[in-house]
Amino acid sequence: MVRRTRDDWTEKALRALAEGGLGAVAIEPLAAREGATKGSVYHHFKSRKELLRATVERWEREHTEKVIELVEAELTPEARLRTLFATVLDRTHKGSVEMALQAGADDEVIAPVLRRVTEKRIAYLAVLFEQLGFAPEQARKRALIAFSLYLGQAQMWVTSPELVEPVVDEAVEVLLRRG
Repeated sequence: MVRRTRDDWTEKALRALAEGGLGAVAIEPLAAREGATKGSVYHHFKSRKELLRATVERWEREHTEKVIELVEAELTPEARLRTLFATVLDRTHKGSVEMALQAGADDEVIAPVLRRVTEKRIAYLAVLFEQLGFAPEQARKRALIAFSLYLGQAQMWVTSPELVEPVVDEAVEVLLRRG
């Protein structure tokens, strides 16, 4: 008998979210898919809502906080920006959790995490643009444009990845241009 941990279940819920959207994060189908009883999930989570909350908080840590840590290892702000785009698009390409969460933005569990992540990401981008020499107001605008570009590219990875991959570097170049 395989004993699954809380972490195992949030990993499986993230995969279900990427593959089937918000509705796929349901205790009984998730347990059945893994050949487990629903009691195995309920041992770690009192409800679907609790499982969903733990899952999106895991996504926040892995796809925002850990990405920022990885990017910060780069020596220059430009290298950080390039690594950031390459990293987040690579993660988006491997699964569409981001798009599933965006589609579920009105959910009471997802909404506050998505707002927090969005602001954290935009704030980080603004810092990068300030480090590149842009005034704070302009840095914030570029951060918003960069984040919007990322969301558009993430959506396109789902439908037409062959169109996105060749323009990632050029997108960064456009964001770095002055005037």
